[in-house]
Amino acid sequence: MPTSPDLALPPPRAGLRRRAAKRQRLMPRLDRREVAAIFAGGAAGALLRAALVRLGSGGAPGWPWTTFGVNLAGAFALGYFATRLQERLPLSTYRRPFLGTGVCGALTTFSTLQLELLTMLDAHRYGLALGYASASIVAGYATVHLATAVVRRARVHA
Repeated sequence: MPTSPDLALPPPRAGLRRRAAKRQRLMPRLDRREVAAIFAGGAAGALLRAALVRLGSGGAPGWPWTTFGVNLAGAFALGYFATRLQERLPLSTYRRPFLGTGVCGALTTFSTLQLELLTMLDAHRYGLALGYASASIVAGYATVHLATAVVRRARVHA
């Protein structure tokens, strides 16, 4: 049975090259300095978080005040840094990854919030869990909005 040259399979190497080229287009090139900035910021944020957790280990039973306060402080910082870096300061390749992804990402923690919510639900404290989740989301958005407003209303002295 004769085969048409149009139906012939390409050599295996051509397929590998095409896949490698496609993979290179899909995956951005790794910037090692950006990764280092994120790593350094993450270390600083994690150390700050650990210090704040040690300071705020008291409080009323049931409501996780330390996590709530740290997450709100981190949301404010993220709103402040993101707006300030975008609108007020000259562009920098490494400030946003350092401050936003690194410091604020390590300072705040969604996983701890989730664990605390599961603990509340396991203890059948549904109202407390709903209040904590709602307050975290609403207050987090409010603090980001407040931080953005602070940056935008600040006077720039030249």
